[in-house]
Amino acid sequence: MAKENDFQPPEEKATSPSQRDVNRRLKYISLAVLVVQNASLILNIRYVRTLPGDHFYATSAVVMAELLKVLTCLLIILLQKKFNVKEMVRLLLDAIVFQYKDTLKLAVPSLIYTLQNNLQYVAISNLPAATFQVTYQLKILTTALFSVLMLKKSLSKVQWISLLLLFAGVAIVQVQQEGNKESSVSSSFKQNYMVGLFAVVISCLSSGFAGVYFEKILKGSSASVWVRNVQLGIFGMALGMLALWWNDGDAIAERGFLFGYTNMVWCVIFNQAFGGLLVAVVVKYADNILKGFATSFSIIVSTVLSIYLFGFHIDLLFTAGAGLVIGAVYMYSLPRPAGPSSSSSSSLSSRTDRGGEMEKFLPKCGGKRKGS
Repeated sequence: MAKENDFQPPEEKATSPSQRDVNRRLKYISLAVLVVQNASLILNIRYVRTLPGDHFYATSAVVMAELLKVLTCLLIILLQKKFNVKEMVRLLLDAIVFQYKDTLKLAVPSLIYTLQNNLQYVAISNLPAATFQVTYQLKILTTALFSVLMLKKSLSKVQWISLLLLFAGVAIVQVQQEGNKESSVSSSFKQNYMVGLFAVVISCLSSGFAGVYFEKILKGSSASVWVRNVQLGIFGMALGMLALWWNDGDAIAERGFLFGYTNMVWCVIFNQAFGGLLVAVVVKYADNILKGFATSFSIIVSTVLSIYLFGFHIDLLFTAGAGLVIGAVYMYSLPRPAGPSSSSSSSLSSRTDRGGEMEKFLPKCGGKRKGS
């Protein structure tokens, strides 16, 4: 896999003051987009899953999001091939069918991603949005640990300290939430805190393992990230349909695949489908510190909006725990001290999200550098 600097053309090394001003504005735009995307998905899911009345089937939403991701990646590949359908079909046949052994490697992360996406609906349906947002940052811890174990990645002392603070912060939030119940928008909607907590923990574990496993596959292959996402999406749709049949088959056969879909539900699905790709685009103009800051700020936004939307109650203990998590996320994103392995380690951590290597597709202009 190409390293971060491999994508930078020579003209990017020197930029004019006007270009630097443009890049600075793009960074702030990136920050806003990242915060909105991170916070809106959680709040939207929480809102549509706690409305009174019948709800849409989460399994169908997962399948629909995978379908939209595949269609988007196919469109990007078609653009790369300058709308030459024959070339695109030849590429996909070679990568997916003829190299079937390579394709089958994607079955493992795809299975885990499908499980993770379904578990997120379960977790957000049973946990306050702010609590989920804080607890879900455990994925940083699990990704770091799997990176050390599977990719032999080294972490700095600051990163290890930040991971300890992250775990402590999440533990404090869970202690505060134990026995407390959110004033739900619907008293008839049944919630189980322990089910939600179990779902988010398993989701964090699966996110860490699948992200590192997918990264390892990308590092050992010349296939583009878009082809890889098509492969993931194919398995994801197949496994999602299996989960749909197993869990909601009879109900969907009676009520229909799109039962319960409203405009807000479609917003959730589009956010899930394009959110990762959108984040990958905007962080092209940002950096690792900005992404960490955006994640931290989105926790604050989710918490504040949860107070007004869902009657969420915060106290000193929750504030202390969330503060530790926010600080830990920011600390973990700080650049490593200069050293022989810092460059490879920082580029390594930027590959764990699906849809990462946007430079292979996006046009390049002065002053851009890839963030993580």
